[in-house]
Amino acid sequence: MNGILYLVATPIGNFADMTFRAIEILKNVDVVVYEERKEGSRLLRHFGIEKPVETLNEHNEAAATFHILEYLKNGKSVAVISDCGTPVFSDPGQLLVRKAVELGIKTVPVPGASSLMPALTVSGFSIDQFVYYGWLSPKRPRRIAELQQLRREQRVIVLMDTPYRLVALLKDIAEVFGTTRRLCVAFDLTMPDEEIFHGTAVKLAIQFEKEERKGEFVVVIEGTNSAK
Repeated sequence: MNGILYLVATPIGNFADMTFRAIEILKNVDVVVYEERKEGSRLLRHFGIEKPVETLNEHNEAAATFHILEYLKNGKSVAVISDCGTPVFSDPGQLLVRKAVELGIKTVPVPGASSLMPALTVSGFSIDQFVYYGWLSPKRPRRIAELQQLRREQRVIVLMDTPYRLVALLKDIAEVFGTTRRLCVAFDLTMPDEEIFHGTAVKLAIQFEKEERKGEFVVVIEGTNSAK
């Protein structure tokens, strides 16, 4: 009989957000698969969990997928975690899940902390419908082209990027979306220094450039349906 594949969400920064269910599963599976050794080991150590471990990331996804499937086909239960948040979502693991589904291996999602929903709920915008676009291209010409495709989107848009590219991203949003479209930028969600900012892309770009602010962030852009 095949084992069970668990996709276990982990905190996005604050260990207090780890669920009781997630801890119980990690303590009871046969193997834990993490994305990067440093982050994965830190989380397991924090909760006193000692298990055989494997690594699955963008550099070894194909080989690791084959190896992990062998565990599952031999009846071992496996928990997959990412560096933070929900595994597979904007993280490696899609190939593993697809192959597990094809083989009829039971796959169980274990929900937990997320940066997406908190950022949406504090935006103040209508979020009955939204578009999660994720990471734009790091190359500016391509990023501008992507923003131009999104400019007339009626639904709220959610973007993420690396901390050092925030000001450049806001300037590009202002150039493409205009100077009046409202944004919400959620910084370091769940952490003690969490901050939420509202304003236009122009205003926030000037503010963050002056403050030289760095940190994990989510950008929520108001949709054209409710933009004034």
